[in-house]
Amino acid sequence: MAMSGMRGLSVFISDIRNCQNKEQERLRVDKELGNIRTRFKNEKALTPYEKKKYVWKMLYIYMLGYDVDFGHMEAVSLISAPKYPEKQVGYIVTSSLLNENHDFLRLAINTVRNDIIGRNETFQCLALTMVGNIGGREFAESLAPDVQKLLISSSCRPLVRKKAALCLLRLYRKNPDVVNVDGWADRMAQLLDERDLGVLTSSMSLLVALVSNNHEAYWSCLPKCIKILERLARNQDIPQEYTYYGIPSPWLQVKTMRALQYFPTIEDPNARRSLFEVLQRILMGTDVVKNVNKNNASHAVLFEALALVMHLDAEKEMMSQCVALLGKFIAVREPNIRYLGLENMTRMLMVTDVQDIIKRHQAQIITSLKDPDISIRRRALDLLYGMCDVSNAKDIVEELLQYLSTAEFAMREELSLKAAILAEKFAPDLSWYVDVILQLIDKAGDFVSDDIWFRVVQFVTNNEDLQPYAAAKAREYLDKPAIHETMVKVSAYILGEFGHLLARRPGCSPKELFSIIHEKLPTVSTSTISILLSTYAKILMHSQPPDPELQNQIWTIFKKYESSIEVEIQQRSVEYFALSRKGAALMDILAEMPKFPERQSALIKKAEDTEVDTAELSAIKLRAQQQSQTSNALVVTGQSHANGTPPVGQLSLVKVPSMSSNADEADQRLSQENGTLSKVDSQPPSADLLGDLLGPLAIEGPPGISVHPQPSSNSGLEGTVVEATAIVPAGEQANSVQPIGNIAERFHALCMKDSGVLYEDPYIQIGIKAEWRAHQGHLVLFLGNKNTSPLVSVQALILHPTHLKMELSLVPETIPPRAQVQCPLEVINLHPSRDVAVLDFSYKFGNNMVNVKLRLPAVLNKFLQPITISAEEFFPQWRSLPGPPLKLQEVVRGVRPLPLLEMANLFNSFHLTVCPGLV
Repeated sequence: MAMSGMRGLSVFISDIRNCQNKEQERLRVDKELGNIRTRFKNEKALTPYEKKKYVWKMLYIYMLGYDVDFGHMEAVSLISAPKYPEKQVGYIVTSSLLNENHDFLRLAINTVRNDIIGRNETFQCLALTMVGNIGGREFAESLAPDVQKLLISSSCRPLVRKKAALCLLRLYRKNPDVVNVDGWADRMAQLLDERDLGVLTSSMSLLVALVSNNHEAYWSCLPKCIKILERLARNQDIPQEYTYYGIPSPWLQVKTMRALQYFPTIEDPNARRSLFEVLQRILMGTDVVKNVNKNNASHAVLFEALALVMHLDAEKEMMSQCVALLGKFIAVREPNIRYLGLENMTRMLMVTDVQDIIKRHQAQIITSLKDPDISIRRRALDLLYGMCDVSNAKDIVEELLQYLSTAEFAMREELSLKAAILAEKFAPDLSWYVDVILQLIDKAGDFVSDDIWFRVVQFVTNNEDLQPYAAAKAREYLDKPAIHETMVKVSAYILGEFGHLLARRPGCSPKELFSIIHEKLPTVSTSTISILLSTYAKILMHSQPPDPELQNQIWTIFKKYESSIEVEIQQRSVEYFALSRKGAALMDILAEMPKFPERQSALIKKAEDTEVDTAELSAIKLRAQQQSQTSNALVVTGQSHANGTPPVGQLSLVKVPSMSSNADEADQRLSQENGTLSKVDSQPPSADLLGDLLGPLAIEGPPGISVHPQPSSNSGLEGTVVEATAIVPAGEQANSVQPIGNIAERFHALCMKDSGVLYEDPYIQIGIKAEWRAHQGHLVLFLGNKNTSPLVSVQALILHPTHLKMELSLVPETIPPRAQVQCPLEVINLHPSRDVAVLDFSYKFGNNMVNVKLRLPAVLNKFLQPITISAEEFFPQWRSLPGPPLKLQEVVRGVRPLPLLEMANLFNSFHLTVCPGLV
């Protein structure tokens, strides 16, 4: 029977391999699945071996990519088999075919638990492997205590304890709120004394996960980690099987140093000295060799050591040694090593007083810009961008401009943006800045965004001393036979505004300027034609008294474009022609543009929004796990930075203007309010018309008005108002974050006004500013970090009902200390509804994981438009309505009367108006 069954499985596999095409394979698989299904119908007639054979076939078919939607019960039942061959098949196939939420897994929990607590080590390993692979919540709730006992048991062999540590790690990562690790610090310290390196490596992986969530509880493990590194660095008592190309257990070294990075700076002088001795040994003992495998292992240890050195803020001498070592790496021929050297040197820029040391390798870094490998060129560009300051800005920017001519198209946009930003931030004088931007446009016009030439125009407009120089340079570029359209735009604008300053120079009379600009007209797009028309009007205005020939030429152009199909061009032509015929009016209307208001550089903001900080990949930053998201939630994460003052040395033209004329209350009230938590039970919306109209505001009306809403019958997400309370997951410090002020009152206030604070606690303040127009709304969320430490793992989800279409821009994963981030939110109302959208917001500060659900004030009244209607128009329409819900009249009695003006202001806040003369 055994030989026959084995032959059957071998024949099936051979048949599959011999299929000529996919269709033959599918027919053979369907035939086999039908045979297996028939056999399973008479399961009692199957021997354990036959059941095992058919389950193996199911797994093979599944691995070929076909759906196997039956036989799961047979696979699970094999787990309880008394013999190893059947039990092994059951565990393997169950792990492969079933996910953590499958109902059949509940049937196997008791069997798996019996195998774990049993004495058969082989069965224990099978059970631990399956639990670790699946890692479901029910497994964690039922089996985690037994796995923990197995890990600390002194009677188990290292093989079983090693698997128990990895299994517990998987359960903890998947379900940190279920696995109870309170009081595990002493047990983890004992595990770190383990002599078996297999158990020690697995335990170190578990420690990394534990300290990433709560390092305060595991200070007793820190000296143990240093002793492990000393043991490995001195190669003491390291079995041969754990030595990889002469390197003692590189995996354990990497994990140990990563665990140390989750602790704050070590203050104990003895521990610090011992650790630096180990790190010094690692730095001195690492070099580039020909063996690739040895390089991979040694470099993994080295770069983790570099991250630890940066985290510990080591002495300048050790930092210099790290940079010198990386300098050797970027000079070798092996591209992978050069890449790692450039990437880690970029991370070193985070450390103070290291930038000057890195500058010594500037020539070699610039050479890497010409490397054949584009990934190395990108890392070299990032490093040059990060190490640039006032002292070397000219050299670096000139190299970037020179490289721009030969750079491939994939890099030119990023290269242009970074060169423009460096020129703005570190320009020694404004004329050099203008030279750089014009060269940039000339060499890579297709890749220069409008923000770049907008910015140079702002500087020229705001600096009178710069205007003649900029106009002269623009005139020079127009002499070239072929220039990019962006150069035509910026040159035409500057000469239109400031060309009259060159009137005494040869070739710069109004007529000559017009002639050379007009030569470019046939080659440009409609958007540029609009700018040229404005330039012509400016030239005509400056040529007073007007030259008749020039005037006729410009008038002819205006007349030509008066019939343009482009509305913008047509309008400008008509208006400029009419103005130019009035003389004095033209002088007043086309006078020189006023200075631009101070505001943040769009270039620098764009770079902050898009740039990827490679240093954040370092283990210095907490590796907070992303929370699982619901299927109906809009997940919004990304890399951004807070708005703030420009860096030192930057040409400053910048402050962020308010979005409207109203004071930015969300900005002003940052860190000003204090209060206590009061848990708010949100009221359901009213079912009557007044409740529909006022929404949640009907619950708390003004003095003298008392409204009692009726409960709504809606259920589910639609029609549900989510309770706004702070939620702290298990495993974090509970009840340590209390909201400041009443969350419901803040929401109600924002339903009646367009700016204010939505939520505040000791760490963060969330403000809102909104503008509403018909069925559309533009909101800005102001996320302000009130502390001197960053907020990490920031996430925002929009839970919106079906009648609202909402799009939230990228929310940064980290909010820097004392910084504020603006996140625009676009809202479109598709049809009337009283359902409320919810912001699900979470972040992590230190050991506190905070999650709040906040109602957003995108309520029905925000989309209303008040209209004034006379009695003659109102009453015919009122009489034509059949009745509720289109027609409803209600008299509110028993309340304090309100003056008409106060009542009108109240309704105006709801986007309603009082029409006099209707009663």
